Amino acid sequence: MVNSKLILVEGLPGSGKSTTAEMTNNILKDLKVDTNLFLEGNVDHPADYEGGSFFSKTEFAELLEQFSEVEHILLKHAIERCDGFVLSQYKLKKDVEEIKIPDTFWDQIWNHDIYELSLDKNIELITDKWKRFAEQAMTSDQTFIFECCFIQNPVTIGMIKYGASQEVVMSYVKQLADIIEQLNPILIYVDQYDLSRSFTKAVQERPKEWSTGFMDYYNNQGYGKMHGAQGIEGTIAVLKARKQLESSIFNALDIKKVKIDNSQFDIDFHKNRIMEVFMNFVKM
Repeated sequence: MVNSKLILVEGLPGSGKSTTAEMTNNILKDLKVDTNLFLEGNVDHPADYEGGSFFSKTEFAELLEQFSEVEHILLKHAIERCDGFVLSQYKLKKDVEEIKIPDTFWDQIWNHDIYELSLDKNIELITDKWKRFAEQAMTSDQTFIFECCFIQNPVTIGMIKYGASQEVVMSYVKQLADIIEQLNPILIYVDQYDLSRSFTKAVQERPKEWSTGFMDYYNNQGYGKMHGAQGIEGTIAVLKARKQLESSIFNALDIKKVKIDNSQFDIDFHKNRIMEVFMNFVKM
């Protein structure tokens, strides 16, 4: 039996994280493990905020006063956290879709997205949610599988968005590692030998809106802006720097971990490698 309550799947965009997480889920189910898979973008993620907005108590009171026509909806969905309130953008949108509300309302909601806050506040909110998840997971019979929120999100907001130092970002991830230590986590890092090829492949396969937004995010703020990144070449240069940082983080983490090279994008070979990983961990 896999003696872990948490499997973490990480890697750069286009490396095959989603495929790896889904394969892992299927392999563990075949091993009779009760799993709960959370892919990137899941609004119900138990340890991260996808589409979450945070307002301090003062800001929330002002929001209620300014948009009194939806006060009952805001109060319904507000969850008190870290001296303020978290609102789910997804749940708000569902409840206010038939109410005529000014665009300034949504401007406020988007501007308070947890991944648009200061790095310090983001760290406070995210570590708080990981702590709550770890407590819940310890009482659960399930093994959770998370795609990309453990290393990717701290690196993205720390290095990519704010140009934070390697020490700051590593400290952020290590805080999360300390929180989940009791869950006996396993980290699977999906690697790519040719980063340029894998990212170009992702750009070709995904909608143009994705690549445009991705390159804008990577080139025009934080690390990319500091280093004059432009176009797809600039984005790849930032990704290479991100890969170096993630490699340093991976090496520094004192948890069960393995890197799997997915450069060939061979589904059967990749599945066999993942199965070998779990067979080895079962024996440990």
